[in-house]
Amino acid sequence: MPRSKRKGGRGKPGGQHSVVQPFSDEDASIETLSHCSSLSDSTSTAEEGLSGETEDVAQEDFQYRLKAFIDSTVDKSAKTRQGALDGLKTAMATKILHEFILERRMTISDSIERCLKKGKGEEQCAAASLACLLCIQLGSGIESEEVFKTLKPIFKTILADGAANIQARQACATSLGLCTLVAEDDILDVYATMECFESLFTRSYIRDDGSRPTVNPQTTQLHTNALLSWALLLTICSASQIKTILHKHLPRLPRLLESDDVNLRIAAGETIALLFELARDIDPEFDFDNWEPLCDKLNALATDCNKHRAKTDKRKQRSVFRDVLKAVEEGEFQNETIRFGTERMVIDSWVRKRTYDAFREFVGAGMNYHLQANEFIRDVFELGPPILIDSTALKAMKSSRLERHLYNAAAFKARTKARSKFRDKRVDVGEF
Repeated sequence: MPRSKRKGGRGKPGGQHSVVQPFSDEDASIETLSHCSSLSDSTSTAEEGLSGETEDVAQEDFQYRLKAFIDSTVDKSAKTRQGALDGLKTAMATKILHEFILERRMTISDSIERCLKKGKGEEQCAAASLACLLCIQLGSGIESEEVFKTLKPIFKTILADGAANIQARQACATSLGLCTLVAEDDILDVYATMECFESLFTRSYIRDDGSRPTVNPQTTQLHTNALLSWALLLTICSASQIKTILHKHLPRLPRLLESDDVNLRIAAGETIALLFELARDIDPEFDFDNWEPLCDKLNALATDCNKHRAKTDKRKQRSVFRDVLKAVEEGEFQNETIRFGTERMVIDSWVRKRTYDAFREFVGAGMNYHLQANEFIRDVFELGPPILIDSTALKAMKSSRLERHLYNAAAFKARTKARSKFRDKRVDVGEF
């Protein structure tokens, strides 16, 4: 990362006619729980009474399946390649595989490159996502830099190719942003990548004469992904670069708030809030010339009652823009607490929120596990080294299911009694 560089069951391998099945959610859960018994996730494995020998067999079986997936990424069958990519994605999202991947990173990188160049649609999307997960597993250092140097030109080529599959372009827009955050070693190259994103999302700007560009929904999603990746890279820009960006883009970004697409409006609103936060970090007295018109526009979106918009879109939009309005008007952020194992992390800024959301998009339900055990992600969020938990002490800290049930039942009974008394009092007042 440019800011502070840090170095850092059994099945047959898929053949031409075989189909490698991706891990299911259940498989992912089992594999996650079988890894690293010193961490809190392993307590559930211990509770199931698995012996150390059984764990070794499961681990060996798991690695055998991973090797089969890697071999199958070069299969002639597109369906087999797709299954292999999905299997590797699920494994990397739910398990820490640094040592295993380190020995095979170039093989995996070559497979990703081949699938991006020769694959179509879904296969390219899966390969782009796998590239991000590979960088997340390797962390910020020489290994991920080597992988990214190979894949970056391919990402940019697909991104700029108007004739390429639109879903593949969308996936590359998202993956290029996070891979740049993790593995780019030159801040000037970060700025160059941001310019690639700018060339996309600025096409959705309302024109100076008030006319709107004609953009189909799929292309609008591409512009949304590009804007979010651009905002992610804002979080590692220098103060001088942020000043340049503020001058160039802050007066124009509010034009995206008039888009017909709710996701693009929300992405624009959150990016504006992020820019205001970064600007005030540099200069607490930061002043924006069009501050009042911007606040009026944000307030209108926070209280939007247009009948032609879907209720779910309006509800989602109002919630986000209430927070954006507070950020622009008062410099406030609505804190969110993330709990994982015995730890907790507070999302207390737009910078941290954008970074957290970017990682969570790729690891999904495995985010809490990575926050516990992935040294790179813990370093990004300044959580320190992974905490080793004694399984006996952790078990003592956890209440049993029966205890929780009894507590909840008692609390429910107490609430019912209190509400009954309150209702009785209201009845008495009415009769009086």
